[in-house]
Amino acid sequence: MRRRDFIRVVGSAAATWPVAAASTAHGQSPKPVIGFLRNTTPDESAYLLTALRKGLNEAGYVEGENLAIDYRWGGGHQDQLRSLADDLIRHNVNLIIGGGAAAIIAARAATATVPMVFVTGDDPVKLGYVVRLNQPGGNATGVTFLSNTLRTKQLELLHELVPNASVIGMLVNPKIPASKDHIGEQEAAARALGLSLQIVEASSERDLAPAFASLAANRASALYVDGDSLFTGLCAQLAALARRHLVPSIYDLREYPEAGGLMSYGASVTDAYRQAGIYAGRILKGEKPADLPVVQPTKFELVINLKTAKTLGVKVPTSMQLLADEVIE
Repeated sequence: MRRRDFIRVVGSAAATWPVAAASTAHGQSPKPVIGFLRNTTPDESAYLLTALRKGLNEAGYVEGENLAIDYRWGGGHQDQLRSLADDLIRHNVNLIIGGGAAAIIAARAATATVPMVFVTGDDPVKLGYVVRLNQPGGNATGVTFLSNTLRTKQLELLHELVPNASVIGMLVNPKIPASKDHIGEQEAAARALGLSLQIVEASSERDLAPAFASLAANRASALYVDGDSLFTGLCAQLAALARRHLVPSIYDLREYPEAGGLMSYGASVTDAYRQAGIYAGRILKGEKPADLPVVQPTKFELVINLKTAKTLGVKVPTSMQLLADEVIE
């Protein structure tokens, strides 16, 4: 067993992410410009940008040398994303990278012609981002975690860890279009396990404390946190609230247990952003989004934080520890 330190590369320069010039000195070709849109803050997504730049580098692009990136941050204010996307279009970016459902929807509403690379935890066909996974069509392609195929497994793992919990909370962001589908899938999974599902909602950071209070009032003994970029950006706050309220919780990304959450099961979000960087580079070199198949995860990982388990009074079975890809002690 090992513990991998969770490091966010955040410095004074990263906090502002200045926009590089879109053109070079006289006589040189102008640099292509990527527009980046996400409903978080720069510091919350610094580690994802590191992965994105790694993918761009693999494709032959280095920010500040032969590429500029124009960043737009929603900071949890979902209603501002459309105007931010429109602003990117006004600045004539060559391509947009959208991270998370809210940013993707805003970018799609802003343009149907500028190439787009998305990173999503949902089914991009069902949500209309692409026509087919293998032949996206249109101006968009990208990477999906396919979280909907994992939700049942996540609930099963939580039930195995906390078998006496008959009421399970589910934290969702009601503003994402797929939230009703996510709830329906988990309600079906809960019924199959003989559990009752208590839905609590949060669409901003200020909603988190009331959501946990509602869990306590409804006697929910454990919590499933739905996948959403808003929650990912607030992973440390969510983990702290779960510990404070003594609520064992499962999440979709390893960033949560690395920030003090109990357990996660899902694909790697950092690898997804690396793949998005590679695709962005390929499109800038002339390939069409319509012809690039949506990248799907090939590996899923179970991460458990034993220190948090001890704080919560949860005993993690040896069998589950042996199955884990990483156990944080």
